[in-house]
Amino acid sequence: MSVNSVASASSITLLKNANVYAPEAMGLQHLVIGGGEILYMGDELPVLDPLLAVDELDLQGQALLPGFIDAHTHITGGGGEAGFSTRVPAVPLSQFTQAGVTTAVGLLGTDDVTRSTESLLAQVYALREEGLSAYCYTGGYHLPPTTLTGSIRTDIVFIEPIVGVGELAISDHRSSQPTLNELLKVASEAHVSRLMTGKAGVVHLHLGDGERGLELVRQALASSEIPARTFNPTHVNRRRELFEEACELTKQGCWIDVTAFETGEVGYEPADALLRYINSDYPQDKLTISSDGGGCLPNFDCHGHMTKMDFANSIAMTNVFYQLVDQGTKIEDCLAFFTSNVSTLMNFKNKGQIALGMDADLIVLDKQNRINHVMAKGVWHIYNKAVVKKGTFEE
Repeated sequence: MSVNSVASASSITLLKNANVYAPEAMGLQHLVIGGGEILYMGDELPVLDPLLAVDELDLQGQALLPGFIDAHTHITGGGGEAGFSTRVPAVPLSQFTQAGVTTAVGLLGTDDVTRSTESLLAQVYALREEGLSAYCYTGGYHLPPTTLTGSIRTDIVFIEPIVGVGELAISDHRSSQPTLNELLKVASEAHVSRLMTGKAGVVHLHLGDGERGLELVRQALASSEIPARTFNPTHVNRRRELFEEACELTKQGCWIDVTAFETGEVGYEPADALLRYINSDYPQDKLTISSDGGGCLPNFDCHGHMTKMDFANSIAMTNVFYQLVDQGTKIEDCLAFFTSNVSTLMNFKNKGQIALGMDADLIVLDKQNRINHVMAKGVWHIYNKAVVKKGTFEE
């Protein structure tokens, strides 16, 4: 295929001899892509009408994976914790696709004042227009939550891309120090919204460095009837004690999220955290990984003064996948953390798996298990490692 035909996208694409991880290993398969979906997958090569405009690509045994889902990314840009000049710009389309991310869930963090649910939702629509699947949370670090309609429940119920609330901060000096009763009220709004809409309806919880850890979540589970899956803590690998505490919550039904950032001696590096989980008896479907892409990665001293700042990128999550595979972890043993576990939690019914009728969000790896091609909704965005579909304002 020429670059021109790739960028414009034929109506039908035939992928031959793909070594499919769906995320389970399925061996060599042939796939037909059309209308943004997987129309056929099987071990018999389909016979297509020669009158159809079909682009064929023989993958010759290269690995084919579902597109990654990054369910924690600051799509409008994060930062702002060291002044207005440190506000990070919005994340461009190709920063996601080069990382193999075909679905992104945006959120607000510390800055839920100069950033708003309105601006977050506008960026979701922008990414959708550019070909990415995008969703978002309502709210941010603080209470009362930043919303569009005036309440968490009406935001989730009436605004299609809004799927939950977050990232609400706990055990962090930057949080609004929510009480148990306040957390339960937020969780109730999210839970009832899930019942009404079938959306994720989760409370995505930012965990800081505070020694209280997940104490508030344990109290909420012990003192209410709200299902455990409503509480979704992230950054759980930032401290070793926090990670062990979070893992125990998976036995009660919580999904927990590892962040692809460096933790130093106090935490578990993301690949190490995932390996520890793989080799445990914890439920393997209850852990996910995200990038915090576009967000600020600050370090603070004991007085709350920032001593260092960095910014996250979705590629950090992809690099964790590379590290695991390079170290000998089987693709099928770790891929769900990046794909199907996330889609199950977020209730994205057509995402996270390679199967008939699923969205054609696909990653092709080269022989070194690095990203070679990326397809989002049946359109190639990355082809032969080159960006063939850019965002509106990308050079």
